[in-house]
Amino acid sequence: MSKTTPAGISQEWIEKYQKNFESSEKNLLAQNVCVQHSLVEMCSSRARKQTTQHCFSHKVEKEGSPMTNQKGSGRCWIFACNNIMRIPFMKKFNLEEFEFSQTYLFFWDKVERANYLLDAFVECARNGETYEGRLISHLLHNPSEDGGQWDMLTNLVEKYGVIPKVCYPESWSAENSRKIGELLNNRLRENCMCLHRMVSAGKTDVEINKEKMNMMEEIYRMMCIVLGTPPTNFTFQYYSKGENDKSPKFNSLGPLSPQDFYSKHIKPDCLDMEDLVCLVNDPRPQNPYNKLYTVQYLGNMTGGKRVLYINKPVDVLKQLAIKSIVDNKSAVWFGCDVGKSFRGNDGYLDLKGIDYKLVLGIDTHKMNKAERLMYGESLMTHAMVFTGVNLQNVEKTDETPKADKWRVENSWGNDRGDKGYLVMTDDWFSEYVYEVVISKKLLDAETLAILEQEPVVLPAWDPMGALAH
Repeated sequence: MSKTTPAGISQEWIEKYQKNFESSEKNLLAQNVCVQHSLVEMCSSRARKQTTQHCFSHKVEKEGSPMTNQKGSGRCWIFACNNIMRIPFMKKFNLEEFEFSQTYLFFWDKVERANYLLDAFVECARNGETYEGRLISHLLHNPSEDGGQWDMLTNLVEKYGVIPKVCYPESWSAENSRKIGELLNNRLRENCMCLHRMVSAGKTDVEINKEKMNMMEEIYRMMCIVLGTPPTNFTFQYYSKGENDKSPKFNSLGPLSPQDFYSKHIKPDCLDMEDLVCLVNDPRPQNPYNKLYTVQYLGNMTGGKRVLYINKPVDVLKQLAIKSIVDNKSAVWFGCDVGKSFRGNDGYLDLKGIDYKLVLGIDTHKMNKAERLMYGESLMTHAMVFTGVNLQNVEKTDETPKADKWRVENSWGNDRGDKGYLVMTDDWFSEYVYEVVISKKLLDAETLAILEQEPVVLPAWDPMGALAH
């Protein structure tokens, strides 16, 4: 019988790898340390920690309070929206602390997104798409995903308004959304199968819509049970800060609907959702700058606003974010890939903060931003808020402001960084920030004109369709 070559890596190569590994005392020391401790902590740069401070030349006049916490859910995009909205609201009503209800928007997103998916699935079925295809596979991967994009928030707030958190507080399944997400995915996948079969059987639009409405009643019932039924009217009672050290003053607002609360007390002089535009930095060569983009089947409301992006160089995003904070005194919603070069406990988003090359001998920054998007190494994963920036040439009025670090309000509680606030270095912004949301009044006429373009439609699975969690 002939001798066969062993499968896989040869023993000769394994012995060579081991010999080379053991020949380095640095490798042995790194092994002794890393097998007993967190890899991130072992690779964290002491020098960067000593030179990075939570101090900024410019901050918004009043930051939100208390620090919010999305807990075991993917609602960061909702938290970030509420956090930029509450800053002018707290100033207007002279509040020391305030939160809008994150669960309220979460409820309506789950219901509307289910309806959006079922409508999209019927359309795909009529177009001849099958479950073996890439599009249907993508739509069914996680149909009730928690995450979202800015224009989805505009859809929700403009239709349903907002409500104080005290009038519609958190529920267990809002703070721990995994199980209800699994159950919703189960129902939606089965519903999609049923609708697909109805289309294949030649059922009429009336028959299909009637069945879909029954499916939606089930979804609505599930969400009411686990989150609570959203109020149609409420009364907001609160204490405003007293003047000249006087006792806080009792106030009562309402009864009114969440829609009236938004349209009367927030939209006119606090935050107009329709005034804000999402700019992205997608440097892939196939997606030119100064173009309008959207993503196929990226949305949460049938007939609602499409998710639209204006693609710009990253320096444009930076300058507009600086204008918003410094000139407009407004916080900025943004989306990024939060897991890269992140020292969680210290609250540092810093390319040089974690030195894997020193400990493991690897360079994790060889790809550029475009290449990371193209090869699946990076995409937007999380939404947060810029509330401050540190400008290096603040005294030189004739120069374009240049930042070296940014102050970030997160939604993971107050036990990281500066009581929940993070520091982002400017070079980290360049590499891992993908979106900023900016007021139209800060955009020039050329940029505003891009909104009139017919958007380039990217495929449903494109990384620019990633949702913030």
